Amino acid sequence: MFDLKTFTLLHVVISLLALVAGIALLLAWRGGKAQPGLATATLVLLLATSITGFMFPFIKFLPSHAFGILSLILLAATVVARWGKGLAGRWLTVYGATLAIAVYLDAFVAVVQALQKIPALNALAPTDKSPGFMIAQGLLLVAFVLLGRSALRGLRGIA
Repeated sequence: MFDLKTFTLLHVVISLLALVAGIALLLAWRGGKAQPGLATATLVLLLATSITGFMFPFIKFLPSHAFGILSLILLAATVVARWGKGLAGRWLTVYGATLAIAVYLDAFVAVVQALQKIPALNALAPTDKSPGFMIAQGLLLVAFVLLGRSALRGLRGIA
């Protein structure tokens, strides 16, 4: 029998593990450490997050579905860059950038969920049009642009 509450918990745990692993990976790259095992774990967890996201019952196409599709496209490019092209030439940049953006998308959704589900945060940002939402997501974007750029520079230095 399908238990939506348990499945939701599993999806959330996978998503949070992907986020923690992804941030750890980007920080490692920033520090000049390749961490291929952590990269693989991040990739697998991000794929699992996107795939399980499509397993929820739904009636209409939602922004979360668009994020899931975009994430799967990015992760497909990550796989091609790493295993299909062996990170040769510009494929190293494709690999680093697509994986970093996929981690950002996971973080974006985590912030959306936190703003919706945690009462104190929801009071600050009750809708996706509220200033609190815009500020939170703006800060997240700036943080990921800075982290992603420095991680990509570090990754290029490893190769």
